[in-house]
This record gives sequence, C-alpha cells and structure tokens, in this order.
Amino acid sequence: QLQLVESGGGLVQPGGSLRLSCTAPDFSLDDYGIGWFRQAPGKEREGIAYAAMSDGITYSADSVKGRFTASRDKGKNVVYLQMDNLAAEDTGVYYCAASEGVSSYGPFSPARYGAWGQGTQVTVSS
Repeated sequence: QLQLVESGGGLVQPGGSLRLSCTAPDFSLDDYGIGWFRQAPGKEREGIAYAAMSDGITYSADSVKGRFTASRDKGKNVVYLQMDNLAAEDTGVYYCAASEGVSSYGPFSPARYGAWGQGTQVTVSS
C-alpha cells in the first residue's frame, strides 16, 4: 500500500522560505499525480499545488500563486513544494497526497486522492 512521507516543515520568520518534500519510501511515484494541501486550525483542508510525476506539469492555486511552486525529481522519487515569502496566514499542517489515473476531480480537490501523508507542521512567526 502506498505510503507518503512529508518532511521539511518547521518554524520560519515572515518573509522566509521553506522547501517541503514528499516521497514514498517503498513505492515508485512515476504514475502518480501529487497534490499539496494545507490545513490551518479551525479551517478546511485547502489544495494549494500539484505536480504530475509523469510529465512534470505543475499547478499552483490562486491563493499561493507566485509564492509556492511544486516540482518533482523522478530520479529521487520525490515531489517538492517550494514556499517563498511566507506569511503568518501560511501557518498550518501541510500534507501531500497521491492520485493515480484519470479523475473527474480537479487537482486541488481532496476527493481526487487515495493516499495521504501524515503531514508536516509549518509555523510562520517572528
């Protein structure tokens, strides 16, 4: 069964950067699309970025466009989320999720994904 592992979260000052990683230690992600989501306390899970492992197509949600970028490294079996110019409202738990094949759900819809990581905390504070 596919298991995803996120890493790279932590405490960062406003205006700073972090890079999150998502990998599957015992599984090839070559045929998967990987979505990035975040959830702040008391709020719904929000889709923010997506990367297709097969062809490298990426999307960023309007809420983070210009600051957050997904990318993938097939050789390392990893998907990254580069986050720049972080602000306090970016604080939350960040998750990656994997989808396989064609879906009627868009890349930022949680319903598209069948496997999720455990999440990594990102805190933006001075």
